[in-house]
Amino acid sequence: MTTKNEHSHYVPDPNETILESLTFIAHGIARQFGSNCEVCIHDLKTSDPEHSIIYIINGHVTGRDIGDSPSKIVLESIEALSKGDNLTDHLCYLTKGTGGKLLKSSTIFVKDYNNEFHYVLSINLDISGFTAFDSALKSLININNNDTEEQKTEAIPNSVNELLDNLIEQSVALIGKAPALMNKEEKVKAINYLNDAGAFLIQKSGDKVSNYFGISKFTLYSYVDVKKKKEEL
Repeated sequence: MTTKNEHSHYVPDPNETILESLTFIAHGIARQFGSNCEVCIHDLKTSDPEHSIIYIINGHVTGRDIGDSPSKIVLESIEALSKGDNLTDHLCYLTKGTGGKLLKSSTIFVKDYNNEFHYVLSINLDISGFTAFDSALKSLININNNDTEEQKTEAIPNSVNELLDNLIEQSVALIGKAPALMNKEEKVKAINYLNDAGAFLIQKSGDKVSNYFGISKFTLYSYVDVKKKKEEL
């Protein structure tokens, strides 16, 4: 998009220039690592967070395309921005792609001309074929975690429905018991995990979550308010 000044000359939108530069960088990364490396750009300021991908190369790695849904980290970041929180890059962590592919991923946040976080450069390298050569390629697939701790891998969803299902499963795993066995405090904790993860940015998520936990939508949002009131004290 361009703007027109009083002399009838078109002045490029600085943010458009940033986005164009990101696409060139994306192509360079994809060329460097080949067809097993997916590189995509998300728009953090989109009015439709369910379809945040605005550019993607080698989408077959995760089965996604332009207009598809974000990963858990991107959705959490959109929610964090709405609260005025800062964002920190996530580098060299493990995720899962289509067909159980093991991916080495990085999520890099990019600011726009107004010095505000606007874009995400996401890199997902399929390292499934490398794991059989652990000794020779250990430095390539090394991740930033304590060797004594087992790394949990997040699955990159193909749709927002799949993402919401994953988040609900994680909220239940956090408590360690089925919703029917949870008391009020445990349900508040599980639902606020979903809120912090950005689950309620997904359309009609309130209906699905309230049904899953066996509560009304009024109760659902009152549980979210419980945390807000505690934070305000």
